[in-house]
Amino acid sequence: MSPKPMVRPGGRSARVQESVHATVRALVGEVGRDALTVPMVAARAGVTPSTIYRRWGDLQELLSDVAVERLRPEADPADLGSLRADLDAWAEQFVDEMASPPGRAYIRDALLGDPDGTNAGRCSAYAAEQIDVVLARAVQRGEPVPETELLIDRVVAPIMYRILFRPGRLDAAYARELVTNAVCAQQAEAGARPTRAAAPRRSKKKPDN
Repeated sequence: MSPKPMVRPGGRSARVQESVHATVRALVGEVGRDALTVPMVAARAGVTPSTIYRRWGDLQELLSDVAVERLRPEADPADLGSLRADLDAWAEQFVDEMASPPGRAYIRDALLGDPDGTNAGRCSAYAAEQIDVVLARAVQRGEPVPETELLIDRVVAPIMYRILFRPGRLDAAYARELVTNAVCAQQAEAGARPTRAAAPRRSKKKPDN
């Protein structure tokens, strides 16, 4: 089962979050991330600094929350008519967005202000939810599908590892290669599953005369 996505706040709480998030994004573009302060954000957003401290704790946790929202996918993956085509397109887009300079900055912020791992879990849930959409479509088409966690392990995890720890090859060809490996692993696993042997037929004896 994929992790349950966080419910967005409603009412005044939602308006405060929207205003503060928009202000952070605007100020980062104007003065840069390093010059940002909580009083600066509060003054522009029309809230008190205590509101920000009470809700987000400190500036780093606020930046982390903004980053997680920016990493939330805006639409479902493209439906291209087959599992493989959908997975290839989604993985290519994932690499393109996450490995871009803004994507890397958001990932960094999301993790730096995440002492209990909540934001990391939310980002993981975003990827799992997108994969679930692709797999659900494939099931409706009658295609065999891998487990969501297999795709997380074989596609998402290597991409994130390279983004965070090992800069290097991160392009569309690499994304497709990871999908190929995942699909092959699923096929190999399916072929290795033991099949239930059919019960032997009992021959019907003719009654003795």
